[in-house]
Amino acid sequence: MHRLGLLGRNISYSFSVSYFKKKFQKEGVQNVSYQNFDIPKITLFSEIVKNTEGLKGLNVTIPYKEEVIPYLNKLNKKAKEIGAVNTIKVTKKGKLVGYNTDCYGFIKSIEPYLKKHHKKALILGTGGASKAVIYALKQKGIECHYVSRTASNHVRFTYEELNANIILEHQIIINCTPLGTYPNIENCPAIPFESISEKHILFDLIYNPEETKFLRLGKEKGAITINGLEMLRLQAEKAWSIWNLDK
Repeated sequence: MHRLGLLGRNISYSFSVSYFKKKFQKEGVQNVSYQNFDIPKITLFSEIVKNTEGLKGLNVTIPYKEEVIPYLNKLNKKAKEIGAVNTIKVTKKGKLVGYNTDCYGFIKSIEPYLKKHHKKALILGTGGASKAVIYALKQKGIECHYVSRTASNHVRFTYEELNANIILEHQIIINCTPLGTYPNIENCPAIPFESISEKHILFDLIYNPEETKFLRLGKEKGAITINGLEMLRLQAEKAWSIWNLDK
């Protein structure tokens, strides 16, 4: 039996288990299971690897996309450039190799909506997922700026600094924070939504609920809104091709 799973913390909300279960049933994939590996701290990761017989690969989610890196034997080139991992392959020799499929899933999801005026993006949050988003957008020549609650060297704006001019200048806004994830669906990044227009794209990496408060407020202003469901599907399929269990 080959075993796969999702590594994260407080991940009972995740769709990954049901997604892969349906995929395996639909495609007649046998002798492969997918489960949650929900751990309170990354130091327990080594125990999962040691004690999970037949482990062939993992997806990685909040908050371990960066924290897991020191535990891996190798990073693929793209994951190294991004500085975050969301897919791990266990090789036949038992080596752990880190990949990033978030960047692929994200850019394929947003690409159909990009227009010439989409030249600058605000990236809400500074975690592992945001690094993949910035990597992907920069490949498209889009200028990206971090927004966070606290100022630092790589944060361009704090939420308190956001004003109408900044919002008008940045017509792509990506929520890479967990704010608004079920069950806390009334939470939302504090941006000046009154300055959002129909020229904006608001993309939320959250997929549960399908429409977050962030997206709902954007839609009310006429913006294009995209949730993280297609990104999840695309990055999951990319991970599946990396694991490549029949080879």
